[in-house]
Amino acid sequence: MTTQSNHAIWLTMKSGALEIRPAPYTPPRGGEIVIRNKAVAINPADWMTISVGSVFFPWLKYPFILGSDVAGEVVEVGAGVTRFKAGDRVLGHALGSEKSRNNPAEGAFQTYTVISERMASPIPDSMAYERAAALPLGLSTAASALFQKDQLALQLPTSNARPTGKTVLIWGGSTSVGSNAIQLAAAAGYEVITTTSPKNFASAKALGAALVFDYQSPTTHADIVAAFCSRSIAGAFSIGVGSARCCLDIITECRGEKSLVMATPSVSFTGAPSGFRRAMWLTRIMTRMIVSTVSLLIRARLRGIRAKFVWGSSLAENELGQIIYENFLPRALASESYVAAPDPLLAGHGLAAIPTALQIQEHGVSAKKVVVTL
Repeated sequence: MTTQSNHAIWLTMKSGALEIRPAPYTPPRGGEIVIRNKAVAINPADWMTISVGSVFFPWLKYPFILGSDVAGEVVEVGAGVTRFKAGDRVLGHALGSEKSRNNPAEGAFQTYTVISERMASPIPDSMAYERAAALPLGLSTAASALFQKDQLALQLPTSNARPTGKTVLIWGGSTSVGSNAIQLAAAAGYEVITTTSPKNFASAKALGAALVFDYQSPTTHADIVAAFCSRSIAGAFSIGVGSARCCLDIITECRGEKSLVMATPSVSFTGAPSGFRRAMWLTRIMTRMIVSTVSLLIRARLRGIRAKFVWGSSLAENELGQIIYENFLPRALASESYVAAPDPLLAGHGLAAIPTALQIQEHGVSAKKVVVTL
C-alpha cells in the first residue's frame, strides 16, 4: 500500500465555503486506480453544486470534495486492474458526486483521486496533462447522449466507421460537450450539423462538422431546416440554455428520427445571491425551470418527438463506459484522430487557484475549458 500526504479543497457545507485542508489518502479497491493529479478541469456542475447543490445533488454528505475531470499519473492500482500500472499517464472521470458513490475520495479537487478503471484512459506522452484534463466529463456526457440505448442510440464510434447517410444536429458545438459530440458523431459515421458563434466556425469544422451555423442569427432556424431538406435527421442534441426549444422546432420540420436529448437546464443558475435572498431566488428560478421544462416536454409529445435529459455520468453504470474509455479513446488519442477540445484556459496552479477558476467558468467562457494545474 502506498502512503501519501493528500490535500484537498473541501466544500464545508451545503452552499458553504471552500477550504484547503488535509484529506486522507484512500487506497484503491478492486477495479480502481489512484491518480496523482497533475491537472483538473472545471465544469458548470462544480459551481452549481456550490450554489444550488440541494437541487441537483441532494444526496451529498458534507464536507465534500467536488470535481469530475482529472489527468495525472497512476500511483497505485487495485485488485484485478490489468490495464494500468504505477507511472502510467492517464485521464479519468471522477465519480465522487454520483449518488451511487457519494465519496469525497473520488472527487477531483485534491492531490490524489480514486478513479474507476473503466472510466480512465491512457494518454499519449505528447499530450499535456492540462489538455487531457479538459476531456472526461464533456466526453462522457456527449457519449451518453449519442450512444446510450435510452438516448439517441446512434451506432458506436470506431476507427473506420462507414457513413450512415444520416445527419445529427448538435446545438452548441463550441462547448466542451459539443466539441466531443461532434467528434464522436463523426467517428460513428454520421454527418454533423452544429451551431457556434462565427469565430468558432473553423474549429467546429476541424473537429468534423460538415455545416456550421451562427446560433444567434435570425435566419438560423430557416437555414438549418433548409439544410435538412435533402438529409435524414438521426436526432438532435441540445447544449446551452434555450437550445432545446430551438432544436425541437427544427426537428418538427425534418424527416427522420424524432428524438431530442438535452444536456442543459432550461434556466441559468449563474449569479446566485448570498444570505437570506438565496432561498427566494432559488424558489423563483426553480419555478421557472419546472414550468418551462414541462411546457417543452408537452410540446414535444404533441409533435411526436421523444425528448429526454442526459445525465453526464450515466455511462459509468453500463457497458458504454468501457466501450468509450477502454475500446475507443486510447486508440483514437494515440492516432491523433481524436483531439482534446476545446483548448484549455489555464486559471492558475495549485488547489488555491480553484475558487478563481470556478468564478471564471461561472462568468462564461467561449470555446475554452477552464483548467488548473497541480
